[in-house]
Formats: sequence, C-alpha cells, structure tokens
Amino acid sequence: MKLKMMYSFLNTDLQLIEKEMEATLQSDSHVLRQASLHLLQAGGKRIRPVFVLLAAKFGDYDINVVKKVAVALELIHMASLVHDDVIDDSDLRRGAPTVKSKWDNRVAMYTGDYIFARSLEIMTEVKKPLAHKILSQTILEVAVGEIEQINQKYQFDQNIRTYYRRIKRKTAVLIAASCQLGAIAAGVSSDIHIKLYKFGYNVGMAFQITDDILDFTASEKELGKPAGSDLRQGNITLPVLLAMEDPAIKEMVLEIRETMPQEELSKVIEAINGSGAIERASAVSEKYLNKAFAELKGLPVNRANKTLYEIARFIGKRKY
Repeated sequence: MKLKMMYSFLNTDLQLIEKEMEATLQSDSHVLRQASLHLLQAGGKRIRPVFVLLAAKFGDYDINVVKKVAVALELIHMASLVHDDVIDDSDLRRGAPTVKSKWDNRVAMYTGDYIFARSLEIMTEVKKPLAHKILSQTILEVAVGEIEQINQKYQFDQNIRTYYRRIKRKTAVLIAASCQLGAIAAGVSSDIHIKLYKFGYNVGMAFQITDDILDFTASEKELGKPAGSDLRQGNITLPVLLAMEDPAIKEMVLEIRETMPQEELSKVIEAINGSGAIERASAVSEKYLNKAFAELKGLPVNRANKTLYEIARFIGKRKY
C-alpha cells in the first residue's frame, strides 16, 4: 500500500491545510512570495501535518483549530529545508531547483526566516499555553541542530552518540512535536500526549536513519539528487560511522571532499554498501520503530492508532 493511501480519509482536511499554507505565505514582497510558494509547490510528504491530524483524533477533533498547528509545524519544517540547502549548497531538492539556486543565498535565508515568522504568527491563534511552550522548545532544538550540522561537517572522528543527538534535533523533535501538539490542540490528557510525543520521537529517529541509509542505496532518480550527496557534503551518518570500523574503509572516507570526482565517490559508496553497515543501520532503525509501536499499545484503539502504526512501518521500510 502506498503511503498516501494509508491516510486517504484525511484528504479533505489535508487539502484545507494546503490552501491555508498557501494563504499564510502570501506577502507584499514579490520575491518573498514567489520564493516561499516555489518551495510549497515543490510538494513533499506532508508527514508532519498528517501526524498532527492523526494525533488530534485521540481527542476533540476540530479541524479549524488543528489545521493551525499542522500549518505551523509544516512551515517550520519548510523553513529549515531552505536554510539546509544554503548550508549544504544544494541546487536540487525533490528533483526541483532549490530557493538558493533559483534566487541566491541571501534570498533563501530571508525566505526561511519569513516562513519561520509566519509559522509563529499562525500558531498564536491556538489558545493553548502549553502548545506554545513546546513549540518554542522545538524551534530551539531545531536551530541548535542546524548549527551542529554545520560544525560537524567532515568531522570523521565523531562518535555515534553525537550522530544520534544531531538527528534528534534535525528530524525527530519536529515529528514528536507534531504528534504531541496535535493531541494537545484536541484537548487530550497528558498521559496520551506524552505517549504520542514518544511515538513521534522514535518514528523520527527511524525516519532519519532510513533517510541516511537511502543516501547510499537509492538511485539519483529516486532521491531527486545524486546518491552519496550527504557524504560528499561532509555529513557523517550512521552507515558511514559503522563502516569506518573497517580501517580500509575509514582510510577511503578520510579522503572525502566536496570536489571529489564522482567515480572516486562511487568507490567509497560501494565499499560502504558492501561492509554490512547498511544492514546494521537498518537494525537500529528497526529498534526505534519497535519503541514507537510499544507507545501505540498504550493508546486508545481507533483508526488513528492503526494508521499511525501503518505509517511508521512504511517509513521504516521505504526504499526511497
């Protein structure tokens, strides 16, 4: 079953969220409006709004309230992507030109800031003080994660704990917040929204580890960017850290540089793929998924619970 089919019963509400995002990103500035809408129209999985909606199904579901949370969290994600593309000097995202390549770095940075600001503005319409506290903490974590990613580029001697902390901030906390804030917006009890946070955190960790595996195993067509792009840019991920336990592979990885010819990079990718590191990283992702499933067992049994399980399983097993 395709991912979108799993939550097709949410399509009407997701279309409403899409329209709300487009309306939110309107600006008197032609450049800001065009750059923001360019990113929005590039599409995406919209997995964070889906998690917001599903989590809200455990409480008093009111789409007019919940959609504000969904829009805010997706806009934060989008803003971080714009900034990421500047940091990584990426020209493509999902096979389409990035904001920084279509305009320039300055426009991209201000566009990211504008999208962040708009997300905070729309969140003010949600009258839940706890939701605002959690959102602020989440944005703080995401920002620290961005800085860590910059500082840790080409740091081949980093340990696995550093990697886990970075992907927690890069990916997991925003997915966790999507689950928790959707539930809070629907007025659920604290024990439910805390379980949903833990579910989202573990799914987010599995999601990012799988993404990092796909950088080596998926094709350029599937990724929308050349295979091995993360490694070329100096992002040291779990498969690389595990593969470097082999001294011969570590020696190859230490030679990685942004200007490395593709044929040389391909040899490194081939060595990592043949080292057993991919399988070991997949096993780590599976452990996080099992932790996520354990949280679902403590939640009310309903259609949302079943759908969260199906989405988490798909995320952990996807091939691109």
